Amino acid sequence: MKASILLLLLAVYTTAHAQDHSQHNTISGYADSVNAGLITRDTVKTSPKRTAMATVAGTHIHIEYGSPGVRGRMIWGGLVAYNQVWATGAHKATTVDFSTDVTINGKKIKAGKYALFTIPGETTWTLIINSKFDQHLADEYNAAEDLVRVIVKPVKLKKQVQRLTYTVSPTRQQEAAIQISWDYLMVSLPIQLKPVQ
Repeated sequence: MKASILLLLLAVYTTAHAQDHSQHNTISGYADSVNAGLITRDTVKTSPKRTAMATVAGTHIHIEYGSPGVRGRMIWGGLVAYNQVWATGAHKATTVDFSTDVTINGKKIKAGKYALFTIPGETTWTLIINSKFDQHLADEYNAAEDLVRVIVKPVKLKKQVQRLTYTVSPTRQQEAAIQISWDYLMVSLPIQLKPVQ
């Protein structure tokens, strides 16, 4: 009887855990509450660790990052300098893990864990996948370790995003996008999930 109950509990936990990993975004409760307006005054000075993840067309994409808040500060061209490499998060370099090979900007990226950096600009951003994922911010960043760079245009948002937020979303068949939103801007990194032949 006890063994049956243990097996049932294990099955429930495994199912719940699998469902959690299939969700588009699993994120820190505090940061999510701030973004949703449930916490009207963001007083936490730290940058909570957050994750964003989704399984699209059989590929699991998992992102880990530190989420700073606006907290009344000038973000673009202020807290985040233009034309300089940014860890696109806090504490450590943001990491992205692909469960299968993917293609970004025509370049095949093997399954594995990487750093995601950006170079914000006033009119365009450079999004970077770097081979060395374990880095403190951009202190150890080396452009020679970049696997791919993609230039994109930021999109202006009507509603302010208080806490830096990543999302992983399907866009078309066999395609997904990593979206980075903060303050009144959003940039998107397109990913092909079926390798280019």
